[in-house]
Amino acid sequence: MAVKEHKPRLITLPECFNCPYGTKYFREYAEHIPDGYTSQQLSKAALDNQIYLIGGTIPELGDNNAIYNTCTVWGPNGELLAKHRKMHLFDIDVKGGIRFKESETLSAGNDFTIINVDGHKIGIGICYDIRFEEMARLYRNNGCEMIIYPAAFNMTTGPLHWELLQRSRANDNQLFVVTTSPARDTSAEYVAYGHSMIVDPWAKVQKTADEHEQILVDDIDFSLVEQVRQQIPVFSQRRLDIYSTEKKSK
Repeated sequence: MAVKEHKPRLITLPECFNCPYGTKYFREYAEHIPDGYTSQQLSKAALDNQIYLIGGTIPELGDNNAIYNTCTVWGPNGELLAKHRKMHLFDIDVKGGIRFKESETLSAGNDFTIINVDGHKIGIGICYDIRFEEMARLYRNNGCEMIIYPAAFNMTTGPLHWELLQRSRANDNQLFVVTTSPARDTSAEYVAYGHSMIVDPWAKVQKTADEHEQILVDDIDFSLVEQVRQQIPVFSQRRLDIYSTEKKSK
């Protein structure tokens, strides 16, 4: 069933949807934003369908020849509303599991990204960003009701932490968490876990895909955010007299 048959207001795509996920590919596929081919196609898709489009991520060629893992956000009239450069680079070495070092090729972004869709604030993160609860907390502090993470967890950390992290961020901050992953391709050099997911402010999994190519469609009731926050008022109960999470200026 085509997505447009559902008349969506917002669509989100996976991490690195236009290139293989691997350090040796990032520079080869890197494009300028918003002038590159992928950006132009995303702009056209948003305009043609009159939607908000979270354009997954693509390798962005930035100033001084730096490369970023970047999520672009497009509005219904095709304009570029925002771009989020992955803030936390995926550098891990799990013995007997996976070794990956994004920092071998990529530079890290330094900015938080919040968009407004029909009066609702939505924060943007990318994959490994989800492990850093302070980032999600700052989005919550700034009034976000949802965080969207285009992501591509792997077959080592995916089974262990994929759902756990989403439900944790949703529970911690009493908001919706939405992730979009590539489907699992066992012939690829990097095998994604899959399982795109929508988690509600109660930390319940509202919708989930399996490992195969699939489209998730769901209605989001943002009133649930305020209901949860009123019933369990942790935000007002935080002991800000003895601790806090604050954004630093650079």
